Amino acid sequence: MRIAILGTRGIPANYGGFETFAEELSTHLAQRGHDVTVYGRSHYVPKTITSYKGVNIVVTPGVRHKYFDTPVNTCFSTLHLLFHRYDVVLYCNSANAFLTLLPRLKGVPVVLNVDGLEWKREKWGPLGRCVYKVSEFLSTFCPTEIVTDAVDVYRYYMQKFNRQGVYIPYGANTQREETISILEKFGLTPGQYILYVSRLEPENNALAVIRAFEQVKTDMKLVIVGDAPYASEYIETLKKTRDKRIVFTGYVFGKGYREFQSHAFAYVQATEVGGTHPALVEAMGRGNFVLANDVPEHREVLGQAGIYFSARAPETLAEQFVHFLNNPSEADEYREKAALRVQKNYTWNAITDAYEHLFYRVTRRRK
Repeated sequence: MRIAILGTRGIPANYGGFETFAEELSTHLAQRGHDVTVYGRSHYVPKTITSYKGVNIVVTPGVRHKYFDTPVNTCFSTLHLLFHRYDVVLYCNSANAFLTLLPRLKGVPVVLNVDGLEWKREKWGPLGRCVYKVSEFLSTFCPTEIVTDAVDVYRYYMQKFNRQGVYIPYGANTQREETISILEKFGLTPGQYILYVSRLEPENNALAVIRAFEQVKTDMKLVIVGDAPYASEYIETLKKTRDKRIVFTGYVFGKGYREFQSHAFAYVQATEVGGTHPALVEAMGRGNFVLANDVPEHREVLGQAGIYFSARAPETLAEQFVHFLNNPSEADEYREKAALRVQKNYTWNAITDAYEHLFYRVTRRRK
């Protein structure tokens, strides 16, 4: 099949979960013999990149703006793909729902990955929340099919819109990185730090994790990996901590990110909005001991393979830190459970199988 993927910042992944998803899915599909094109944004992907691991790269214009970056770039990408032949198109992000009608008018089936419930994020003002709520409604009839990566989001669309989509979770790799180059760069020792990875926005609760860690007496460090383009005031608040054990690294991708995931004593997932969070599945895949904010999306992914706390009560996380730092052997049991859970439910090969089957179905082709 000729497959187009758009709505992300592009590949190679250098921003977040959707970009990693686009990279993993596209390269796995290309390995299976499909002709795959991923559209990217000019301020994230160099125009000199025309291919990556067997995937065609098309870079289209975008604008560095909190509200308009995604729809403007996806508009340009959509206009480009209308003049090229594709058998199926995959859009990412429900905000792009209105654009999915255009390829359909040309007779091309369209799949839309709606992600989580974006209107719940604090970073969006009234207008942004309204746009995402309208986009949710448009998602129910503009594309040929919608995909959710979390059962909780799947149920939301069923209950609110009576729209039965397709549930396909996020994937993860299970290989650990044995090298420690990024750890040496930041003065870290394997097994002697707690890891937090996320965009540094309020609903991802980095501040709660910092407040919890500040209460704990330990020689370990807390490593905060991430940044955010439109949350400078919040990030300044985070960095006001006087605890010298807390290390801010900014964005880290690729091998460095995998090294961080592979050598942590524990990984903290404190987010409270969204579907399946890529960093959580990736941390599990690399055999991390995971402490997660107690929300349905995290319980769905982590199950009994980790420990839960309340991000709205940082002391509950501090208590877990103290217990497992004093009883490290107990954490080993959860590490094994987490890795096995990913191998059973969240491998990229299995995720690619599901998307490939969906693409064949909406195009009415046989494999």
